[in-house]
Amino acid sequence: MAILIFFIAHHYLSLFSQTFFQHRYAAHGAFTMSKRWERFFFIFTFITQGSSYLSTRAYAIMHRMHHAYADTDKDPHSPSYQSNIWAMMWRTYKIYAGIYDETESIEPRFKKNVADWPVFDRIAGYMPVRIMWVAAYIAFYVAFAPTAWLYLLIPIHILMGPIHGAVINWFAHKYGYRNFKLKNTAENLLVVDVLMLGESYHNNHHKNPSSVNFGFRWHEVDPVYYVIKALNAMGVIKINKKVPLAVLSHSGELHVEDLEAVEEF
Repeated sequence: MAILIFFIAHHYLSLFSQTFFQHRYAAHGAFTMSKRWERFFFIFTFITQGSSYLSTRAYAIMHRMHHAYADTDKDPHSPSYQSNIWAMMWRTYKIYAGIYDETESIEPRFKKNVADWPVFDRIAGYMPVRIMWVAAYIAFYVAFAPTAWLYLLIPIHILMGPIHGAVINWFAHKYGYRNFKLKNTAENLLVVDVLMLGESYHNNHHKNPSSVNFGFRWHEVDPVYYVIKALNAMGVIKINKKVPLAVLSHSGELHVEDLEAVEEF
C-alpha cells in the first residue's frame, strides 16, 4: 500500500508542478505571482519532480518553440519528424540541454519574461543531487516494497518528468479527437482527463495556449483549473488572461469566445 501511495503521489505532484508552474505560468504567463511565491514554487517543483527536475527557464523556452514551430522541422518534439517516441525524446533532450547550457541559438521572443533562478537550477540539476534522489527512491522501495517485482517502478520515478512529456508530445499529436481545426496535429487525447491533469486536452491548448483552463467542452474537466481558481481567490496568484467561453452552435460546431491568443504562446 505504501508503494502505491508513493507512486500515485509522485505521479500527480510531479505532473502538477509541470502543468501549473512550468507550463501555464512560466511558458504561457496565464497568471502572475510575486517573486516570493515564484521561489516557493521553484522549490516545490524541485521536491515533487526529484531526479527528473527540469529547469523552468529551459522548459518554458523549449515549450514556446514547440508552439511557434509545431509539427515543423524546428519543433523540439514532433511525431511528424521523428520515426519513434525514443527518437523524439532524444531530440527533445538535446534541444533542452542546448537551451540550458546556452549553446542553442534561441530567438529573443522565446526568452521574454521567463521565470529564472540560475543558482537554484544549477543546484537542482547537479548530477550528484539527481543521484541522491534516485538513492532515496531505492531506499523507499527497499523499506516498503513487499515483492521485488515492484522495483520495476523505480525507473518510472527516475524519469517521471520526461515520461509525462513523451505521453503528451507523442500520443496527443497522433491520437484522440479535435474540437478545432489547427495548422498542427494536436489532438485531445482523453475525453475526461484526470490522469494527466488537463494536459491531454492538447488540441484545446494549441487553440488558446494562454488559457488557464484547458477544458472547453462540458465533459473536459481540467482539475488544475480549479486549483488555479482557488489560489487566485486566496491571492497567491493573479489570473491575467480571460478564460475562453466555449459554446456549441446548433450545428454542433464548437466555437470559442473571448480568445486572446490563437495558436501563439
